[in-house]
Amino acid sequence: MQQKLDSLLAAAGITLPDLQKQQLLGYVNLLHKWNKTYNLTSVRDPMQMLVRHIMDSIVVNPHLQGSRFIDVGTGPGLPGIPLAIVRPDSHFTLLDSLGKRVRFLRQVQHELGLKNVEPVQSRVEEFAPEPPFDGVISRAFASLQDMLSWCHHLPAKESGHFYALKGVRPDDELAVLPEGISLTEVIKLQVPELEGERHLVILKAS
Repeated sequence: MQQKLDSLLAAAGITLPDLQKQQLLGYVNLLHKWNKTYNLTSVRDPMQMLVRHIMDSIVVNPHLQGSRFIDVGTGPGLPGIPLAIVRPDSHFTLLDSLGKRVRFLRQVQHELGLKNVEPVQSRVEEFAPEPPFDGVISRAFASLQDMLSWCHHLPAKESGHFYALKGVRPDDELAVLPEGISLTEVIKLQVPELEGERHLVILKAS
């Protein structure tokens, strides 16, 4: 699995220290182990987890601005855990409403020694951030409209951004953005060995 990760990172042009690579592999091992009981992800093969979970998450890293992020609807910690590993100087709040997922995240936090993550069990509309976040990240929401509706209170007013991980470019959703929200950028992401398109939509409250 180490060789597979090395080849994927090389294909993406990403260089990581050995500790971060070991933490990413440790996370995949924990996900694979807990998945049998907790049903955390539909991806069963650890090699596929490297592509569809690890690489799909960390290619976003260069595009994030700031140091305080919240991963909304994080599920088993995606993309928050891989991003927290490769971005150790940033802090990530991992928000999910399901207790079993948050228990898994606390185990990951403990076993991998991640000091920069905080798993929180809460519904997003009931979560009050203090202070607000530099970035609100999600790959869980069905639509940008849902994300903006439920997460509008989370980013810092002047400087905060929304980062939505999407498949195909969501032009229909971008055409009907709510008032007060502006599109900063849509970035086409290159994920080695991943079938289908991936885009990062960056929005700002204007």
